[in-house]
Amino acid sequence: MSPMMQLLIQRLALGLLLLILVSILIFAGTMILPGDVAQQILGQSATPEALANLRAELGLNEPPLTRYFDWLGGILTGDLGTALTSGRSISEDIGRRLSNTLFLAFWAAVIAVPLAIFLGLLAVRYKDRWPDKLISAVTLTTISIPEFMIGYVLIYWISIQLGWFPSVAIINDGMSVWQKLDAIAVPVIVLTLVVLAHMMRMTRAAILNVMQSAYIETAELKGLGMLKIIRKHAFPNAIAPIVNVVMLNLAYLVVGVVVVEVVFAYPGMGQYLVDHVSKRDVPVVQACGLIFAAVYIGLNLIADLVSILTNPRLRHPK
Repeated sequence: MSPMMQLLIQRLALGLLLLILVSILIFAGTMILPGDVAQQILGQSATPEALANLRAELGLNEPPLTRYFDWLGGILTGDLGTALTSGRSISEDIGRRLSNTLFLAFWAAVIAVPLAIFLGLLAVRYKDRWPDKLISAVTLTTISIPEFMIGYVLIYWISIQLGWFPSVAIINDGMSVWQKLDAIAVPVIVLTLVVLAHMMRMTRAAILNVMQSAYIETAELKGLGMLKIIRKHAFPNAIAPIVNVVMLNLAYLVVGVVVVEVVFAYPGMGQYLVDHVSKRDVPVVQACGLIFAAVYIGLNLIADLVSILTNPRLRHPK
């Protein structure tokens, strides 16, 4: 078996093992949360007999290990269970909410990724000159401000003062794509500003690191222009670290949108999770946590695999 194939199998196995460990942590963490689900559902006036019957009906009296394997078995068959507070299928609710979150993350990525790479290349082209310093200053400013603060500022400026886009990002199945894009314009801008700085700075650092290589000096001695050297030699060899940081930020766009969704009342996974944490709806919290973890681990695994596949020493072993 080739070294590349061995590494690919190892990374896939490690990702699966990590997901199992995360599922254990999520289940254990939700089990030790304070409060009583049965009491939350029936209210403070519920009798002890009613509480005991509801706990038995919900399976809350079962041993934790039994409950974990029942939960894991349901997940493997595509059954995430039923929300305790509403009686609705978690799979159906999450399917709709997750599609909304992915829709928001997709359009933020469509803008942020090309713009970050372009600004990173531009900063390298004009290293230590005013375009580089300006780009670095602006991106450092945006990365230093919490996303909820950026959200409120943009709501006031874009939605209230200028009236360009709505301040609340409410979407539904009956809306056209353009109507949805109009509704999510401001949260997309917020997410773009949040992830843009990190991707741009890592792109710049990766290309500058490659620019110190001997073959770059050879290209310069041949008389090639700086733009051509960056485009044909530096950027292709910096793809692996750039892909890593892009995937990390894509994972954030899906997993870390909780604050942005709450600020804009967006009907996504983050808002769904926050709503049910306040109700102590454990099955919903567990399902959301596991899906967020799976997305994060999956995107990082893809970045790891791309790094392996783009490594010339592994693709062409001696």
